[in-house]
Amino acid sequence: MNSLELSPVATNFTLKDHIHEVLRDAIVKMNIYDPNTDLRLDERTMAEQLGISRTPIREALVRLEQGGFVEIKARRGVYIRRKNLTEILEMVVVWAALESMAARLATERASETETSALRRLAAGYSVTAARADIAEYSEANIAFHQRILELSKCEMIREMADGLFLHMYAVRRRAMGESDRAMHSVADHMGIIEALERRDADLAARLVREHTMRLHDHIRDVWPELDGA
Repeated sequence: MNSLELSPVATNFTLKDHIHEVLRDAIVKMNIYDPNTDLRLDERTMAEQLGISRTPIREALVRLEQGGFVEIKARRGVYIRRKNLTEILEMVVVWAALESMAARLATERASETETSALRRLAAGYSVTAARADIAEYSEANIAFHQRILELSKCEMIREMADGLFLHMYAVRRRAMGESDRAMHSVADHMGIIEALERRDADLAARLVREHTMRLHDHIRDVWPELDGA
């Protein structure tokens, strides 16, 4: 997705929070790290797509700027904000720490039914299928990592990771299609599941951390163009 796509919304309720959520979710789902993506947002166009006035759009954009999703430039317009390389690498490190602890907790708190469900989720994609449909596998990959966070049954970890995830979504989508990462991802996921099923907290935490840090190293080595973003 290389441009913002919005659907009209009903106007029989207070729009403030809803419009913020609609715009945020649309931005999150864009491939903002594709060099061909147009990052400029036009208030008039968005208002027409949503079927509303421009006032709630402006209010939502101010909140999105506070959340680090857009940048409002005086006399130049509003632009979706790409993270620079340092920011992205720091996000990945924090994600690795959170998910690693989540995996450790999941070995203690997840039921056999829940770990079996995680295995079924991962088994839905072979290496061949992941390579054939990178976009679809990217969504499955994201769902896998979110599920590990849920299995920790630690609400604070989930809340912290959810906020980070919104900024990580586009990063993971781009990275998944590079350097045969899909193939390695499938193998890594199965190893993580086996550690969870064996209730091996140290191994599960280590495998999750190493898996995410490989993403860190890939981005560091392959995305130098973002160094000055």
